[in-house]
Amino acid sequence: MLTAKMRWSGGLKFEGTSAFGHPIATDGSSSDGGEEAGYKPTELLLFGIAGCAGIDIVRVLQKQRQELTSLEIELVAHQNEDYPGPFHTIEVKFIARGENLVPKKLAQAIELSESKYCVVSQTIAGKTKVTTSYEIRPE
Repeated sequence: MLTAKMRWSGGLKFEGTSAFGHPIATDGSSSDGGEEAGYKPTELLLFGIAGCAGIDIVRVLQKQRQELTSLEIELVAHQNEDYPGPFHTIEVKFIARGENLVPKKLAQAIELSESKYCVVSQTIAGKTKVTTSYEIRPE
């Protein structure tokens, strides 16, 4: 079980503390009446996908004895124009660097994260189309 708690701190800002004791704040854009003094809640969803998948991929590649030295995750979310504008598609691109990385193993690690391990991706599956791609870049 996972719990979270946030407290309203005026305007559109909410503050909370992570399970590990780190502070977090969300806020709205100035055009919506916020002060932009925190993360957009929708932005946190993207960070959640990236962090969850990233952890899975690093762990799988380590078990496969792949020498990963860097993993960047870029996300682009596309929203419906009608309010409230839920995401209809999220594009996730993994950019890996390392010594002699095997593309097939990276692809397998991404697929395992999507289909088996990442609770965030599994939570939005069926509601939002998530597309993934990857690239292996030289050191």
